[in-house]
Amino acid sequence: MTLLTDAPSTPSTIPAVSIAERAERLDAAGAAWSERIAADPSTAKLTFRASGIAEGSVATTIRAGKHRFVVDEPEALAGDDVAASPVEYALGALISCQVVVYRLYARALGIRLLDIAIEAEGDLDARNLLGIDDTVRPGFSAVRLTITLTGPESTERYEYLREVVDAHCPVLDLFQNPTPVSATVRKG
Repeated sequence: MTLLTDAPSTPSTIPAVSIAERAERLDAAGAAWSERIAADPSTAKLTFRASGIAEGSVATTIRAGKHRFVVDEPEALAGDDVAASPVEYALGALISCQVVVYRLYARALGIRLLDIAIEAEGDLDARNLLGIDDTVRPGFSAVRLTITLTGPESTERYEYLREVVDAHCPVLDLFQNPTPVSATVRKG
């Protein structure tokens, strides 16, 4: 297992932010992006990058900007189980993107939202992964989200917020729609 001692220092806990501070930050970010995109629509096109180095049995150390994290597999899939698996990170990416978009659109639509908790489950049939049955999809066959929204609004108002979030969440879009992927193999 690799210790990430040269990784930038990150807080061990996420800073507490008041509802007012969150609203101010969301408003400021929304205004700044709106102005930037209005002045030059090409600034809306973003490119995210990550790189990974194989380590241990099947683990990978990922670098994304100034952040580093490890991805592994459970022992049953030849891993050392030192970190979440790729598909667990995928579910985590979906949950965290949903949280961001819920907060963003709750603010934009004037929907009062005090707290968000999301649980995700994904069904995966390992037969394709293991080369047993190529007719089975290798990825999730289904993903279920349970979203708990806390606040003073009606269930109907929160259901409307869910519809808006589902229409605008980038990671949900990745799960729901094919994305072209190209790959180049280089000899090292």
